Amino acid sequence: MSDAPHTTDAVTAAAPAREQMDYDVVIVGAGPAGLSAAIRLKQLDANLSVVVIEKGSEVGAHILSGAVLDPSGLDALIPDWKARGAPVTVPVRRDNFFLLGPAGQIRIPNWPMPKLMSNHGNYIVSMANVCRWLAGQAEALGVEIFPGMSASALVWRGARVAGVVAGEFGLNPDGTPGPSYEPGLELIGKYVFLAEGVRGSLSKQVIAKYDLSRGREPQKYGLGMKEIWEIDPEKHRADAALL
Repeated sequence: MSDAPHTTDAVTAAAPAREQMDYDVVIVGAGPAGLSAAIRLKQLDANLSVVVIEKGSEVGAHILSGAVLDPSGLDALIPDWKARGAPVTVPVRRDNFFLLGPAGQIRIPNWPMPKLMSNHGNYIVSMANVCRWLAGQAEALGVEIFPGMSASALVWRGARVAGVVAGEFGLNPDGTPGPSYEPGLELIGKYVFLAEGVRGSLSKQVIAKYDLSRGREPQKYGLGMKEIWEIDPEKHRADAALL
């Protein structure tokens, strides 16, 4: 560790000097992308130092959704995932598509649906549990994972992203240190991988600084609602995907 100061963005430039930790690769976000990247890096070179930071109190805390998982990526990353006890155990055996309206539901036949809507061969999973399992696989390879540590700013060295500020707390609304301020750490990496998910705060800074969206189609988003239902066990079909 070193307590040498480094230039960060405008918000944190006036902050006290922080301790520094150096890695080959710093990954922000312990979701499927971040954890898969960490695992693959250690598979390629076991001597690489790789750290993953996650803002949730534990890995999976911010991934509350159920999902239908195509296992092809998992097959390529960890071919023996079944033997390793991955929480991917419920194959989709039935696809039903419904159009909902005031009068009820109308089932849409499967045959006109595009191929990507076919879930046979896929699995119904809890992504939180999948990520927890991936975290265990990553740690077994020597990846360091720090949950409960959000990345509040990027560390810049000239025009290069050199790392992130992690574990910073107690900033005032205007970005200045408050009475309970904790400066956190600078995690410095030869490579910095932003896996924050859709519209990550650090990713938006990089996109804006380098004008990465110029000449590109705008990103598109949809709003969804999810509910957890308690149903009669006799009506439960663990292997059914209803869309």
